[in-house]
Amino acid sequence: MRTLVLGGIRSGKSEWAEQTIAASVPAGQPVRYLAAGQSDATDPDWVDRIAKHRGRRPAHWSTVETQDITTELRQSPATPTLVDDLGTWLTGTLDHHQAWEHGSVGAAVDEMLDAVGAFESTLVLVSPEVGLTVVPATASGRRFADELGSLNQRAAALCDQVVLVVAGQPLSIKPSGT
Repeated sequence: MRTLVLGGIRSGKSEWAEQTIAASVPAGQPVRYLAAGQSDATDPDWVDRIAKHRGRRPAHWSTVETQDITTELRQSPATPTLVDDLGTWLTGTLDHHQAWEHGSVGAAVDEMLDAVGAFESTLVLVSPEVGLTVVPATASGRRFADELGSLNQRAAALCDQVVLVVAGQPLSIKPSGT
Protein backbone atom coordinates (compact mmCIF):
# COMPACT_ATOMS: atom_id res chain seq x y z
CA MET A 1 0.00 0.00 0.00
CA ARG A 2 1.35 3.39 -1.00
CA THR A 3 -0.17 6.52 0.52
CA LEU A 4 0.44 10.16 -0.39
CA VAL A 5 -0.36 12.60 2.41
CA LEU A 6 -0.79 16.22 1.33
CA GLY A 7 -1.39 19.33 3.37
CA GLY A 8 -0.36 22.87 4.09
CA ILE A 9 2.23 24.12 6.54
CA ARG A 10 1.52 22.89 10.09
CA SER A 11 -1.62 21.08 8.90
CA GLY A 12 -0.86 17.91 10.84
CA LYS A 13 0.11 15.93 7.74
CA SER A 14 3.31 14.48 9.24
CA GLU A 15 1.64 13.39 12.46
CA TRP A 16 -1.25 11.83 10.53
CA ALA A 17 1.26 9.99 8.30
CA GLU A 18 3.13 8.69 11.36
CA GLN A 19 -0.08 7.41 12.96
CA THR A 20 -1.16 5.80 9.68
CA ILE A 21 2.03 3.84 9.08
CA ALA A 22 2.19 2.82 12.75
CA ALA A 23 -1.35 1.43 12.50
CA SER A 24 -0.55 -0.45 9.27
CA VAL A 25 2.32 -2.57 10.62
CA PRO A 26 2.38 -5.12 13.46
CA ALA A 27 3.38 -3.69 16.84
CA GLY A 28 7.15 -3.55 17.21
CA GLN A 29 7.87 -4.00 13.50
CA PRO A 30 10.68 -1.73 12.35
CA VAL A 31 9.66 1.33 10.36
CA ARG A 32 12.14 3.50 8.53
CA TYR A 33 11.60 7.26 8.64
CA LEU A 34 13.35 9.04 5.75
CA ALA A 35 13.72 12.71 6.63
CA ALA A 36 14.42 14.53 3.38
CA GLY A 37 16.59 17.17 4.91
CA GLN A 38 19.17 17.62 7.56
CA SER A 39 19.13 19.45 10.84
CA ASP A 40 20.69 22.90 10.97
CA ALA A 41 22.03 23.67 14.43
CA THR A 42 22.06 27.40 13.59
CA ASP A 43 18.26 27.45 13.23
CA PRO A 44 16.70 26.86 16.68
CA ASP A 45 13.13 26.71 15.30
CA TRP A 46 14.13 23.98 12.83
CA VAL A 47 15.95 22.04 15.58
CA ASP A 48 12.81 22.29 17.75
CA ARG A 49 10.58 21.05 14.92
CA ILE A 50 12.84 18.06 14.30
CA ALA A 51 12.90 17.24 18.03
CA LYS A 52 9.08 17.30 18.15
CA HIS A 53 8.87 15.00 15.12
CA ARG A 54 11.37 12.57 16.65
CA GLY A 55 9.57 12.66 20.00
CA ARG A 56 6.35 11.39 18.41
CA ARG A 57 7.98 8.33 16.85
CA PRO A 58 8.41 4.97 18.59
CA ALA A 59 11.94 4.13 19.72
CA HIS A 60 12.17 1.10 17.40
CA TRP A 61 11.78 3.25 14.27
CA SER A 62 14.99 4.18 12.50
CA THR A 63 15.50 7.71 11.22
CA VAL A 64 17.65 8.49 8.20
CA GLU A 65 18.28 12.13 7.37
CA THR A 66 19.11 12.13 3.68
CA GLN A 67 18.65 13.97 0.44
CA ASP A 68 19.06 10.67 -1.44
CA ILE A 69 15.56 9.31 -1.01
CA THR A 70 15.86 7.31 -4.24
CA THR A 71 18.81 5.22 -3.04
CA GLU A 72 17.24 4.70 0.38
CA LEU A 73 13.99 3.42 -1.16
CA ARG A 74 15.90 1.04 -3.42
CA GLN A 75 18.16 -0.28 -0.63
CA SER A 76 15.35 -1.50 1.61
CA PRO A 77 12.19 -1.94 -0.46
CA ALA A 78 10.73 -4.45 2.00
CA THR A 79 10.89 -2.23 5.10
CA PRO A 80 7.79 -0.12 5.84
CA THR A 81 8.90 3.46 5.18
CA LEU A 82 7.66 7.00 5.70
CA VAL A 83 9.20 9.81 3.60
CA ASP A 84 8.85 13.33 5.05
CA ASP A 85 8.72 15.32 2.87
CA LEU A 86 8.79 15.52 -0.92
CA GLY A 87 8.85 19.35 -0.91
CA THR A 88 12.07 19.37 1.09
CA TRP A 89 13.49 16.67 -1.19
CA LEU A 90 12.55 18.73 -4.25
CA THR A 91 14.18 21.86 -2.81
CA GLY A 92 17.42 19.95 -2.23
CA THR A 93 17.23 18.43 -5.70
CA LEU A 94 16.75 21.85 -7.30
CA ASP A 95 19.76 23.07 -5.29
CA HIS A 96 21.91 20.05 -6.18
CA HIS A 97 21.18 20.40 -9.91
CA GLN A 98 21.43 24.20 -9.79
CA ALA A 99 18.05 24.17 -11.50
CA TRP A 100 16.26 27.08 -9.86
CA GLU A 101 16.55 29.23 -12.98
CA HIS A 102 17.75 26.86 -15.68
CA GLY A 103 18.31 23.18 -15.99
CA SER A 104 16.18 20.22 -15.19
CA VAL A 105 15.38 17.95 -12.28
CA GLY A 106 13.33 15.69 -14.54
CA ALA A 107 15.72 12.74 -14.44
CA ALA A 108 16.03 12.89 -10.62
CA VAL A 109 12.24 13.08 -10.24
CA ASP A 110 11.80 10.16 -12.67
CA GLU A 111 14.32 8.04 -10.74
CA MET A 112 12.73 8.80 -7.38
CA LEU A 113 9.24 8.01 -8.67
CA ASP A 114 10.54 4.77 -10.24
CA ALA A 115 11.81 3.80 -6.78
CA VAL A 116 8.38 4.64 -5.32
CA GLY A 117 6.68 2.50 -7.98
CA ALA A 118 8.99 -0.44 -7.29
CA PHE A 119 8.69 -0.23 -3.50
CA GLU A 120 7.44 -3.54 -2.10
CA SER A 121 6.23 -2.64 1.39
CA THR A 122 4.04 -0.06 3.06
CA LEU A 123 5.11 3.40 1.93
CA VAL A 124 3.77 6.74 3.14
CA LEU A 125 4.89 9.90 1.35
CA VAL A 126 4.30 13.33 2.88
CA SER A 127 4.25 16.43 0.68
CA PRO A 128 3.09 20.03 0.89
CA GLU A 129 0.16 20.76 -1.38
CA VAL A 130 0.75 23.55 -3.88
CA GLY A 131 -1.08 26.70 -2.86
CA LEU A 132 -1.25 25.64 0.80
CA THR A 133 2.37 26.55 1.48
CA VAL A 134 4.35 29.75 1.33
CA VAL A 135 5.56 30.30 -2.23
CA PRO A 136 7.24 33.63 -2.96
CA ALA A 137 6.19 35.60 -6.02
CA THR A 138 9.57 35.08 -7.66
CA ALA A 139 10.76 33.09 -10.65
CA SER A 140 12.27 30.45 -8.35
CA GLY A 141 9.08 30.35 -6.27
CA ARG A 142 6.99 29.77 -9.38
CA ARG A 143 9.47 27.12 -10.52
CA PHE A 144 9.14 25.33 -7.19
CA ALA A 145 5.33 25.44 -7.32
CA ASP A 146 5.31 24.10 -10.89
CA GLU A 147 7.75 21.30 -10.08
CA LEU A 148 5.98 20.39 -6.83
CA GLY A 149 2.58 20.34 -8.50
CA SER A 150 3.88 17.97 -11.16
CA LEU A 151 5.66 15.79 -8.60
CA ASN A 152 2.54 15.52 -6.41
CA GLN A 153 0.36 14.59 -9.39
CA ARG A 154 2.77 11.89 -10.52
CA ALA A 155 3.19 10.55 -6.97
CA ALA A 156 -0.60 10.47 -6.52
CA ALA A 157 -0.95 8.39 -9.69
CA LEU A 158 1.44 5.80 -8.20
CA CYS A 159 -0.27 5.70 -4.81
CA ASP A 160 -3.17 3.53 -3.75
CA GLN A 161 -4.47 6.23 -1.43
CA VAL A 162 -4.19 10.04 -1.34
CA VAL A 163 -5.21 12.03 1.73
CA LEU A 164 -5.37 15.79 2.25
CA VAL A 165 -4.87 16.84 5.87
CA VAL A 166 -6.45 20.15 6.92
CA ALA A 167 -6.37 21.31 10.55
CA GLY A 168 -5.29 17.81 11.54
CA GLN A 169 -8.31 16.25 9.84
CA PRO A 170 -7.82 13.80 6.97
CA LEU A 171 -9.90 14.12 3.83
CA SER A 172 -9.70 11.16 1.46
CA ILE A 173 -8.91 12.34 -2.07
CA LYS A 174 -8.22 8.91 -3.52
CA PRO A 175 -9.63 6.20 -1.27
CA SER A 176 -7.66 2.96 -1.11
CA GLY A 177 -9.01 0.35 -3.45
CA THR A 178 -10.16 2.78 -6.15
